[in-house]
Amino acid sequence: MNQSFSFKMAQIMKLDAKPSLAPDADETLDVFLDGRLKIVQPRNGYRFSIDAVLLAEFVTVRPKDTLIDLGTGCGIIPLLLLIKNSIQQAMGLEIQPALARLAGRNAVLNGFEEKMQVIIGDLKQPPFGPGSADWVVCNPPYRRKESGRINPDPQKAIARHEIRTSLNDILATGSRLLRTKGRMAMVYPAIRLADILARMRAYRLEPKRLQLVYPDLKTGAELVLIEAVLNGRSGLQILPPLLGQGDFSIGT
Repeated sequence: MNQSFSFKMAQIMKLDAKPSLAPDADETLDVFLDGRLKIVQPRNGYRFSIDAVLLAEFVTVRPKDTLIDLGTGCGIIPLLLLIKNSIQQAMGLEIQPALARLAGRNAVLNGFEEKMQVIIGDLKQPPFGPGSADWVVCNPPYRRKESGRINPDPQKAIARHEIRTSLNDILATGSRLLRTKGRMAMVYPAIRLADILARMRAYRLEPKRLQLVYPDLKTGAELVLIEAVLNGRSGLQILPPLLGQGDFSIGT
C-alpha cells in the first residue's frame, strides 16, 4: 500500500539533521555488499549479529511496502531491505538514544535519509497511529529479565534481556501498528518457539511462515524465523531449514 506513516507528533524526538558520518574513536565503520552498505557501530557496545541479517533475508517485502522496525539498533534491518528490496519507506524505533543516533547516521551514510527515519522512543508507547505499516519486524531481546547473567554494559543488557520490553509488549504493538492483513516477522530462540506461537495468536497474529536455523547437521535448531499475518487464516508453511548459519556472511 502506498500510504505514509501516521505519527503522533508530540511523541517524536527528532535526530540531528546533519549527523556526523565519520566514525569516532570508539566506533567502527564496516562495509558490506561490495561497498553498497556501510554501517557505523560501537566498537565495544552492542553490535548487530547474524540474527538481524537472517531476519532481513527472511521477510517477503514488496517495493511499495512501508515497514516499522521495533528496536532498530544501528538500523541494519531497514537498511538491508532498502538496498535489496527498494521498499517505499522504513521507520526505525529505538529506545536507546545512542543507538538511534547511529541508525540515523547510517541512513544518511547510505543515502536513505529520504526513505528511512529513526525515532527515539519506547515501543510500548509508539509514536505511530494504528494501522501505520504493511510490515513490522523485530529482532527482540531473547532472554527473560530473570534469566541468566545480565551484561554489565547497559547497551548490551537492554538489547539482550527483557529489561525495557517483553514479548507481549512487542506483539501487542506489532498488532496495533499493522494494517489489516499486514505482516509481522521476528527472529527468536528456537527453545521459545511454543511461547511465540501461542502469544502471536493471542494478539490476532496468525503464524504463516516458519523457518528453523541450525548451526550444523549434528546440533539442534538455535533460532526460528517466523512471519505472521494480522487477522490471517490458519495455515502454517514450514520452510526448509537453514544450516551452517554460524559462518554466514553478508557477502555480496
